[in-house]
Amino acid sequence: MVNCVPLHRAERELPIVSKEPEEYEDIPGTWVFDAQRARKGYHLNEFFYSLMSQENREAFRADESAYLDKFKLTDAQREAVLNRSWNKLLELGGVSYAVVKLAFTDRRSYQYMASQMVGVTEQEYVDMMLAGGRSLDDGWRSKSERDD
Repeated sequence: MVNCVPLHRAERELPIVSKEPEEYEDIPGTWVFDAQRARKGYHLNEFFYSLMSQENREAFRADESAYLDKFKLTDAQREAVLNRSWNKLLELGGVSYAVVKLAFTDRRSYQYMASQMVGVTEQEYVDMMLAGGRSLDDGWRSKSERDD
């Protein structure tokens, strides 16, 4: 059984405001959870938080696709869940504190999920964090600086 808190009718009908992208959208690998992303990810996060229940985790593990049918996910969100596309889940509106519930359902650690997000092994990720994190000279600092 999925436990979710229904929104009041007025909250369900909030329009998504079309506007210029925020400056922070240019930071590579960073998905700021703002009001726009919150609206976009409402049903995705509803799914993640359902995994707090042992019964729901077992139902999800038994048949992931059927379990996901209970939620109003976009095709992209559904695909990102099934493929464990961790960064895409954040981009599509997942709250980082909620996304990790999927990793835990897979019996994986937070470090494992984070290592997959940055493209290194879990041990390499742990070692990198113990050494102070990524170097500022490692990679590009702005999406607009990329050549692709």
